[in-house]
Amino acid sequence: MHRFAWMALAATLAAAGCGNAEQKRAEEAAKAAEQAAKTAESGAQQAAKGLEQMAKGLEAMASSGAAAMNSQAVPPVSFRDLQTFFPELDGWEKAKPTGERMSVPFAFSQAEVRYSKGPARVEMKIVDSGFNQLFLAPYAMMLQSGYEKETERGYEKSTLVAGQPGWEKWNTEGKDGELNAFIGKRFLLTVEGNNIDDVKALHEIVSKVDVGKLAALK
Repeated sequence: MHRFAWMALAATLAAAGCGNAEQKRAEEAAKAAEQAAKTAESGAQQAAKGLEQMAKGLEAMASSGAAAMNSQAVPPVSFRDLQTFFPELDGWEKAKPTGERMSVPFAFSQAEVRYSKGPARVEMKIVDSGFNQLFLAPYAMMLQSGYEKETERGYEKSTLVAGQPGWEKWNTEGKDGELNAFIGKRFLLTVEGNNIDDVKALHEIVSKVDVGKLAALK
């Protein structure tokens, strides 16, 4: 009789122990879920704060750029007017120029043309920003005097392009380069070349553009 009583008591204690263990595991799981939720909420708040700070930074950049440029946005000229600045290049075949004028995300117009000579290819583009700072602000770093970046593949640096503030890039492996000239605090002239001897060839092409007349365009 006593033996069965002890066995029953042992079974009861074991069951209670199992119940306590299950309850403990459930409590631990609940705590883990609660902690995960708090971590996710904190991450979301930090991400939102980061996006807000980035937006404020871009706004400040645009505002500071506007103050530095001291120019208000104006309607861009027709892309057809920009096309008239594409020069004829000796020894190069000139394709038919293209262009467009857009009103969003901000008003701008652009024209572009392609040249070819054997395996070499050159693309020239002129963009009228209309003094819009949202367009100009991203180029602020590239236009800073003394900016340079060099890798095993090539380099990029700020420099004068046709007497205008700008920057150049060169890839020694692919023999391709790029020149950008910021003209009249409004127009961006870009020339990209592939399979060319060196970046000097692009400077020679840009020298054929009447940048003074372009800067005076209204």
